[in-house]
Amino acid sequence: MSLRATARIAADADGSLPVLTSDGPLALRRTRAAVPGWTRVTVVGAMSAPLGGDRLAIETEVRDGARLRVDSAAATLALPGRSPEPAAYELRLRVGGDAVLRWLPEQLVSAHGSDLRVRTDVDLAPTARLVLREEQVLGRHGEPPGTLVSRLAVRRAGAPLLDQELAYGPGASGGWDGAAVLGGHRATGQLLVVDPAYEGAPPTTRPLGESAALTPLAGPAVLVTAVAPDALALRRILDAALDELAPE
Repeated sequence: MSLRATARIAADADGSLPVLTSDGPLALRRTRAAVPGWTRVTVVGAMSAPLGGDRLAIETEVRDGARLRVDSAAATLALPGRSPEPAAYELRLRVGGDAVLRWLPEQLVSAHGSDLRVRTDVDLAPTARLVLREEQVLGRHGEPPGTLVSRLAVRRAGAPLLDQELAYGPGASGGWDGAAVLGGHRATGQLLVVDPAYEGAPPTTRPLGESAALTPLAGPAVLVTAVAPDALALRRILDAALDELAPE
């Protein structure tokens, strides 16, 4: 039987969490923040999910002046299920004025035979700041990947800042694993940093090693895109970019 679950988070500027609601496999826990003045929530997987046909979502509101970090206790594993329908995982993130959200989950692993659609929608106030990391591992060790389609749509002050969709695995366009896309790598990810401080002087476009690139966007934001042979190498690349662009 397929699951329907929506977990919810709301963070206030005083450090409180007026809304912290777990649902189904999405267990939310308030955890200790490493930096004073921040609120931290960790997503703890309560069962194996998402499976085929599941519909999971996390809704997060960072209210004016709040500073929230959301991470996860372990990787998310997309698995095949009894339903032939794709699984869906939606993240709906809202960040208010002078608020900061650091969305730093562990990797998403697309296991062989799985079919998952991920959609992340972000709405930012003009003075909001955002750090968002996405990492996908295409197949467990020694196996081919499942099908994974991931869309990221970010709006700032109601205007589009970034809207992109990536697809991997069976059913994706023919060159998804070719030299022009992954070049044989099986881990891919990106780091998006939105900061009003970039309004006048954004970082310049440049490569980050052999398999990553930093690109300023048409707005106060920068996007780092990377591929790597495995999850550990990918994390090292994105951690180095994070330390440079948005140290905590």
